[in-house]
Amino acid sequence: MALVADAGHNLSDVLSLLLAWGAASLAKRPPSARFTYGLKSSTILAALANAMLLLVALGVILVETLQRFRNPEPVEAGVVMAVAGVGILINTGTALLFMRGRRHDLNIRGAFLHMAADALVSLGVVIAGALIWWTGLLWIDPLTSLLIVAVIAWSTWGLLRDSVVMSMLAVPSGIDAEAVRKDLSGLPGVTAVHDFHIWPLSTTDIALSAHLVMPHGYPHADFLRSIAERCRHDHGISHVTLQIETQETGCSGGC
Repeated sequence: MALVADAGHNLSDVLSLLLAWGAASLAKRPPSARFTYGLKSSTILAALANAMLLLVALGVILVETLQRFRNPEPVEAGVVMAVAGVGILINTGTALLFMRGRRHDLNIRGAFLHMAADALVSLGVVIAGALIWWTGLLWIDPLTSLLIVAVIAWSTWGLLRDSVVMSMLAVPSGIDAEAVRKDLSGLPGVTAVHDFHIWPLSTTDIALSAHLVMPHGYPHADFLRSIAERCRHDHGISHVTLQIETQETGCSGGC
């Protein structure tokens, strides 16, 4: 059962990698008349789908494990250890491919977490197989499967939480919204900032829109361009849209 749980987890990860690859391909498509931002947000949907896929795998494994507790079956410990050992090598190698990009892309982070968790799970299965071979205790098999379920749940929770938050257009983690607002408010000639919004366009691209109150108008021709470059350099915000107002008209749709 432990090996079946590991295999089921691996299968869900293969599907997750296909989703991640498909979303990354869609995100490269140029904007269209209908999708004016392109299909960048498909990466967020893919991350959410990956989390849901893992939850489905978790439920199936959990049900089967509980049944195995009630009806234990003989275990071929040698086969379990050999197959799980191959899994360790494959999952570790795959995880290393995603290690570099995991800090900047939720989609890649999801794939990395899947592979890293799989490598640890496969190691646990090898240990379980050795214990069953040594002791002959069959309950070790479903117990190991329960531990696998716990690992899947742990690795899935963070991905599910972050992908749901991003799909709700929350300020992405790593962005200090108040610091961005403070920088805009401190610009020469700016007396107020309102209709201030920061949201994710994808798992890697972040957008900002704001109204700047400047009673004396633009200080120079490249003002907006310099702000966009500053937001990109200092805060990692790639798409900046600003509106200049000569008098404060209040907030509409939030501040």
